[in-house]
Amino acid sequence: MRSYMEKSAEVKREWHLIDLENQVLGRVAVKIAKLLAGKHKPTYTPHIDAGDYVVVINASKLIMTGNKLVDKKYYSHSGQPGGFKEKSITTLLTKYPERVVAQAVKGMLAKNKLSLPRLKRLKVFPGAEHPYSNHLNNKES
Repeated sequence: MRSYMEKSAEVKREWHLIDLENQVLGRVAVKIAKLLAGKHKPTYTPHIDAGDYVVVINASKLIMTGNKLVDKKYYSHSGQPGGFKEKSITTLLTKYPERVVAQAVKGMLAKNKLSLPRLKRLKVFPGAEHPYSNHLNNKES
């Protein structure tokens, strides 16, 4: 028997709508990463980017468990002396909730050349309005 290997030209992408209202960030990020990578499809091939599009709404209404709203910090460094920056998740959730979701999903994707094209198919919105309603065909995940 031979294993089936999907070709790039055979990929059929679907659109999924995920509502984050009262959802835990980490648990939903796992589901989103799985949809972006295409691991939910029976034709999954590791070296082919066969994932789907994911539209995430209500990112500002997600839930953090435990003391993460107090303790969790995001760090960055510019490379210059004194360039260390620290932001709390509470600050980011109020200003840029879509960045929090995108960062969580990015951390759960494979660290290879396919991660950036997969992340480009993730569309995150802080509210319930989004411009992709014509692609979704009333499908919810």
